[in-house]
Amino acid sequence: MNAESAFHSHRPRLLAMAYRLLGSRADAEDIVQEAWLRWAGAAHAEIADPLAWLVTATTRLGLDRLRALKRQRTDYIGPWLPEPLEIALELPAAPDPAQVHALAEDVSLAFLALLEQLAPDERAAFLLKEVFDHDYTQVAALLGHSEANCRQMVHRARKRLREGRPRFAADAGQHRQLLARFMDASQRGDSEAIQALLHANARHVSDGGGVVTAGIRPLLGAERIGRLYWAMARRGGSLAARLGTVNGEPAILRFDGPRLQSVTTIVVEHRRIVAVYSVLNPEKLGAAVTGPIAGASLW
Repeated sequence: MNAESAFHSHRPRLLAMAYRLLGSRADAEDIVQEAWLRWAGAAHAEIADPLAWLVTATTRLGLDRLRALKRQRTDYIGPWLPEPLEIALELPAAPDPAQVHALAEDVSLAFLALLEQLAPDERAAFLLKEVFDHDYTQVAALLGHSEANCRQMVHRARKRLREGRPRFAADAGQHRQLLARFMDASQRGDSEAIQALLHANARHVSDGGGVVTAGIRPLLGAERIGRLYWAMARRGGSLAARLGTVNGEPAILRFDGPRLQSVTTIVVEHRRIVAVYSVLNPEKLGAAVTGPIAGASLW
């Protein structure tokens, strides 16, 4: 296998790593392109393990970019949510929806938003160990830390992420059913129906990036969230909506004519919606969606 073929065979894995590290499709693609440029100029005869070399280059480039993004995101207007990697207009007729749901969990908008709480090296160590199944010797060599430090970073990351994730998540069928009911109630602006679906302390996060109207901070409480959708419907703010997927996860897709206006996903615990995440920033959605975004790779 020549150098170019070797790179392209590993590109999906590199993009998957970069995306989870950065939470941005555009930045992930930039990093993978930069890794390609370095690979193209490398002495390939001296590289025993091309995949290890490429993962190391991609992760280190991604860490540098993540540190810069952390500084930029402190000035972001309103809450910051990840940029979807893959959007599809239809729910898949999957033979095993529970398996699809499990695969989508570590690229869900909610989980990627949780990863933002971690320091860059913690995030990289956690992803390498827990998602990409590297051992601690590999993680330590790649990040330039001792194995003991890497174990501590992964332990801290696990603890912080566990605190932010639901303890008893719904199965895939229940999740999809609640999402469909939430879409119907929010389209009608039925505040009472919305509140019946939500946990009393539910959280609503919307990302407009200062480009379009969105909440400047998270909205807390079922009653306030219900009133929000009631007010939107009264103002004629209900747009055409359908169920699709974002990063493999069931989502509400709302359209203003042909333009994708927003994507919304939910987090479910104890048969109630505990969090709603909506990306409205058009810079993260593109002008239109006709199916899975070409060239994206979740896994």
